[in-house]
Amino acid sequence: MEQPNNILHGKTLEMVLNELVARHGWPELGYRIRINCFLDDPSIKSSLKFLRKTPWARKKVEDLYIETFAGKGI
Repeated sequence: MEQPNNILHGKTLEMVLNELVARHGWPELGYRIRINCFLDDPSIKSSLKFLRKTPWARKKVEDLYIETFAGKGI
């Protein structure tokens, strides 16, 4: 089923997180989304582990991704 209007369609959580880190960096992510995995010795691996088991945090990351990249053709 295609979802042409869903910017997250076809993106893994890892892809989303990598793009956000590339765009904003860890300090800015920690400022925008106050979770320890972004603030204290952040890494993709530890962040993915936390986000996969914490739905509210994953939603915040996905919402930031949509806010950051929606309408930019990315």
